[in-house]
Amino acid sequence: MAMLHDPRVIDSASQQYNAELVRREDETDDLAYFWVRFRGDPVPFEPGQYMTIGVYADGKLVQRPYSVASSPRTAAEGYEFYVRLVPILRFTTLLWRLPVGHPMRMTGPKGRFTLEPNDDRTHLFIATGTGIAPFVSMIRTGLIDGTPRRTVVAHGVSYVRELGYRRQLETWQREGYPITYVPTISRPHDPANAGWTGRVGRVETILDDLCEECRIIPSQTVVYICGNPEMILKAEAVVRGHGLPQPHVKKELYWPKGKDAGRPVGVTSGERIRSPLAEMAAES
Repeated sequence: MAMLHDPRVIDSASQQYNAELVRREDETDDLAYFWVRFRGDPVPFEPGQYMTIGVYADGKLVQRPYSVASSPRTAAEGYEFYVRLVPILRFTTLLWRLPVGHPMRMTGPKGRFTLEPNDDRTHLFIATGTGIAPFVSMIRTGLIDGTPRRTVVAHGVSYVRELGYRRQLETWQREGYPITYVPTISRPHDPANAGWTGRVGRVETILDDLCEECRIIPSQTVVYICGNPEMILKAEAVVRGHGLPQPHVKKELYWPKGKDAGRPVGVTSGERIRSPLAEMAAES
């Protein structure tokens, strides 16, 4: 993806800055991992919550909320975010221009898309695109605490290169942690996906088989769904069709239904739809 020209002038010395960008790793041209650390003591958070990060540009604070992918146990090292570059002049075109060491503003945490304490049910995590981030935080924290939960991770993207955290998830599974990682590619015939031998189709289309293969028992399973709203509606219908009661299904929208990923609009879609309104284009 060609970088969209962004003429805005980023302020490098605002008194409102309380954090800084301490690390960056690029997955693709338009997907990257960013670590932002408070200048003072870290703020505690629960896995699944989000922080809001931003910078001042042309005299205005430009910011967006993102789910934290790192564990709260490592917050002193920084808060990790998995971000997609959105080709509109909002926050991500500024973020992509920041050098490591640049000051930022960070607030939070917020959000109720969190795990229930001492929950020994099977956890089925369903995500599209960058919606994998809160689940990585949940898994990391369980492993650090020595309390991993039996987890099935279904992650859908368009292209193999977009399978963020793939290597980490495969490593956890290979090392014997109670994690079943199931990635799927929605455009298997695209040349960019040549050589892919895994599952194909949108993530909601593989759930029927997955529930059977993983022996999902409704009374012993809780489902967390994170990503674009169309996927969430379809995925919820599938798992409900397997007998999962409504209280066992928790959802996090990355933008309101009917809106594009870059439009910051409030969400009032129901008590279990808790959106960080992240500027993330989760895969359709």
